[in-house]
Amino acid sequence: MLQRIQTVYLLIIVALMVATLFLPLAMLQAGDQFYSFDATGVSTIAAEPELVYPTWGLFALTAVISILSLITIFLFKKRMLQIRLCIFNGILMLGFYALFGFFVWILKDQLAGAALSVKIALSFPIIALILDYLAIRNIGADEALVRSLDRLR
Repeated sequence: MLQRIQTVYLLIIVALMVATLFLPLAMLQAGDQFYSFDATGVSTIAAEPELVYPTWGLFALTAVISILSLITIFLFKKRMLQIRLCIFNGILMLGFYALFGFFVWILKDQLAGAALSVKIALSFPIIALILDYLAIRNIGADEALVRSLDRLR
């Protein structure tokens, strides 16, 4: 049913991941040049920003996580499929951090001596991962309740 607590968790995941798409994840400083690292790539901070290094894979992964969470909400009649999609979504969220770490590692080589300062938006996927775990637990509790009621019939 749509009025369950796991629906709220999944909607918050969608909101957090959409915010991750548009907010800066980190700031890089190489000498006197500043760069903004968001889901679309690394761009200069100037009057006219210039995309220096595109990270479209990170953008696509974040969009897939958002869309998958939204789709999972409407599969409330198929609870086992909902649990599987939530587990897959959690794996994708861990992949987000792996891909982010890979891009930072690549950028450290390209921008020699760059200092990295992370922003609050980088914590959104880990919060979404915790909410994903809570949604899995509540969907499992609903499934156990339905199975116990079927046993009584």
